Order: sequence, then C-alpha cells, then structure tokens
Amino acid sequence: MDWSDYDAALFDLDGVITPTAEVHMHAWAEMFSAFLVAEGVDEPYTDADYFTYVDGKPRYDGVRSFLESRGIELDEGDPSDSPDERTVSGLGNRKNDYFERVLQRDGVKAYPGSRKLVEALQERGIAMAVVSSSRNAPEVLRVAEMIDFFPTIVDGRVAGDRHLAGKPAPDTFLFAAQQLGVEPSRAVVLEDALSGVAAGKAGHFGLVVGVDRGVGAEALTKNGADVVVTDLEELV
Repeated sequence: MDWSDYDAALFDLDGVITPTAEVHMHAWAEMFSAFLVAEGVDEPYTDADYFTYVDGKPRYDGVRSFLESRGIELDEGDPSDSPDERTVSGLGNRKNDYFERVLQRDGVKAYPGSRKLVEALQERGIAMAVVSSSRNAPEVLRVAEMIDFFPTIVDGRVAGDRHLAGKPAPDTFLFAAQQLGVEPSRAVVLEDALSGVAAGKAGHFGLVVGVDRGVGAEALTKNGADVVVTDLEELV
C-alpha cells in the first residue's frame, strides 16, 4: 500500500496496537465460565465464543450476544448496576473488574511492529486516532506509553455519550474521521476483529486492513478486509 494515498489511520486498540485482546479474552472466559456454572448450563464457554459473539463489540453488546447463543434471557439493567447484579449490565461490569485487575497487575506493552508503524506515520504527518469499543482505552494507552500518539480517542465512553452505534456499525469510525477532518475515502481502518473490519467496509473507508491475530485471513477478508497482515510492521 502507498500511504501517500491516505490522510489518516484509524486504529482499533485491543489486538491491533496492544495485545490486550488476550487480557480481555481471559477476563471474559473467567466471568462467563463462572456464570454458566452458576446457571447450571452444561455447554461451556470457549475461545470460539469469544471470536464469534464478543470480540470487538461494545461490552454490553458482547454480553447480550453470548447470552443469546445459550438461550439465556436477562434484564438489561443499567450501566450503574453492581458487578454482582444478574443483568446484562451487571455481567458487563463484572468482566470490566476482571480486566482492570489484570491490566494493573501485569501491565501491557504495544506490539513492536505496531509501535514502528505508528512512529512512521507520525513522521509522515498522517493523522491518527484510536477507535475502540473498550471504555479502558485511555488507560491502556497510558500503561503502554502510546497515548501521546493519539490526541483523538473514540472509545466506549465517547460512543455512549454521543449515542454512537458500536461495531459492526461504522458510526465510531466515521465520528473519528470527522474529528480528524478527514473524508472516509482518505482514511485507513486497521482492525483485528470481524465486527471491526465489517464496520470499516460499511463506512466505505479508503482501505480496511485486517490484522490476523487468530481469527484467520479468510474470515477477515469475507467480513470486509481489503488487505490482511499478521504484523503492522508489514505496512511501514
């Protein structure tokens, strides 16, 4: 690809800039596994469930999607619900507690190839933003010492405050491009989640890059990726 064809790069965070997808995966697995046992559900939670129902989506959407796969209906509740509440919001908040503990305990570093690309784009004067469903995005970027590269962060809190639909809808990416003053056709979306590349395709962005961290190149391409790489250093 030729970066001179584009004015902006819109990065997902988890699994694209930082390996926090693994932290999320572990947090979801622990939370849902304990919940299913308590509910008396025999079919266990698996990594495949994460990629199919949870990956890349806003937290409560992920909870709702997974519960539907098991035929479980819960009240929506409210974002202020306690993590102990048996509601969609309560389960989402419970997962967030797991995530925050692991992040503070173990820390997180950016993928070396991702840092190289971000540094190269900064030198070229390419505008950059992080577009993440996570409400923890600013804290993750701070811990990873990457926050100074991204004055524009469209995370779960921003999306909620502005009533932006989450991925696979393109709304958060379109809002980020608007904040940067860039037309979607001149922006590149970089995503590792199926819902993320689908959002890039739906928004008619200039290029959608799928980062294969385990989902598979075929699935990323099928859902909207124009190009698939295994490491962002390939794009430097």
